[in-house]
Amino acid sequence: MRHYGGAVVPIAVPGTQSAIQLLPFLTPDASEVAIVSPTYGEYQQAYERMDMVVDPVVALDAASATRAGVAVLANPNNPDGRETPRDDIFGFVRAHRHRLVVVDEAFADMRQDLSMAGAAGMEPNLVVMRSFGKFFGLAGLRLGFVFAEAGLAKILSDRLGPWAVSGPALAVAAHAFSRGDLINELRNKIEKAHAITRSALSMARVSIVGESELFFCCEVGDGAAVRDLLASHKVLVRAFEHSPSRIRIGLVADELSAVRLRETLRLAGQQTS
Repeated sequence: MRHYGGAVVPIAVPGTQSAIQLLPFLTPDASEVAIVSPTYGEYQQAYERMDMVVDPVVALDAASATRAGVAVLANPNNPDGRETPRDDIFGFVRAHRHRLVVVDEAFADMRQDLSMAGAAGMEPNLVVMRSFGKFFGLAGLRLGFVFAEAGLAKILSDRLGPWAVSGPALAVAAHAFSRGDLINELRNKIEKAHAITRSALSMARVSIVGESELFFCCEVGDGAAVRDLLASHKVLVRAFEHSPSRIRIGLVADELSAVRLRETLRLAGQQTS
């Protein structure tokens, strides 16, 4: 897959969420999983559903001190945008052949320098997941890709069953991947939207505590209250149980949307302070 720099043909899945729920089946003998946390909560739920002990760790290297047979890392991390250098992941993968290493690169399209997709399939204990909808703005298409060596890929494929991904979704992806001009245009739009969003947050005096090219993680005091107030003004953001004082904000599309975000955040600050 040229867009992702993969060395093997990936498995197409109906959104990476479907693959997350199947990950425990890749290591049926493992009883513990180390998850670099806080991160996307569905990993913990998927493994706990299979009665596995979850060890939250602050960084990938910290998984070395656990008995986990699986280590899970989102890179960049969701929701705070933390990044783990590719060399560090390579080192961990090769030093821990007895552990399966799962790398979620759902937000990595703008950071190919971080991606491990080219190593998945070559490194037998590495699984890399990519999301189509984040970068292309088509989350409702429900499409993702999993890069892994043949044995692990077969387990996932068998669990998914036949015709897991719709023909129209694959056709849209094939067209998008073939359009280098479209991809470059999207990159430019995302860079511009990122700058506009950052300016709006700064003008609203919102504290940015983490970010990726596709979102900002902000400190707002009461994340749930701010989320609900913003939603009442048709501005949708994410709040988190693991980080209750924070919200994750996506990118605005244009200057008008930036003004709306800025003023709504100002209002939220006044009403929740």
